[in-house]
Amino acid sequence: MIYAIGDIHGCVESLNNLMDRLPLRTGDKLIFLGDYVDRGPDSKAVVDRLMILSQTYDCVFLRGNHEWMMLNYLLDGKDFELWMMNGAGATIRSYKDVRKIPLEHLEFFKNTVYYHIEDGYFFVHAGVRPHIPLERQDTFDLLWIREEFIYSENPLKGYKVVFGHTPFNDVLVLHDKIGIDTGCVYGGKLTALRIDDGKVFQTSCGGD
Repeated sequence: MIYAIGDIHGCVESLNNLMDRLPLRTGDKLIFLGDYVDRGPDSKAVVDRLMILSQTYDCVFLRGNHEWMMLNYLLDGKDFELWMMNGAGATIRSYKDVRKIPLEHLEFFKNTVYYHIEDGYFFVHAGVRPHIPLERQDTFDLLWIREEFIYSENPLKGYKVVFGHTPFNDVLVLHDKIGIDTGCVYGGKLTALRIDDGKVFQTSCGGD
């Protein structure tokens, strides 16, 4: 089975509760859509849990715009103000001193990927620039795009796009795209979508 998991944003309790609800078996694949850090209470613990999950299951970790901002600062000293405006303070508190982030966590962030393709589905953090071939997509759009993508028709020919980034009250299911950021850190829910049959698993932010 393949499960896609929406934006976590440091909400480790919600992540733990959601993982407890999934009927996972050896060989299942977990595709995380990015935004593991920022805004929520414990980004460090989220990354610790994700790394542990990867030891048991086949995990794909996409890069979100928040990991992009974090890496821009950690690797190049850029975009600190932009990152701070987008919830970096919570991440810095969880690591105590973000300049001394554990090497294995830095490698985790560096190894995140911009998209994943499987079984006719295109998994990405934010979306795609509509009607632009995959080889010509700008990584900035994959991380940041919203309305142009969401309101488009068949934005990426041949694929159904599964995305996070833009929070909805509940899962957005359209014939050409599925949005599974359900606003966990904003008091909504953390969502997992089982690709094989479309079943949705959720837990409220901070547990039930």
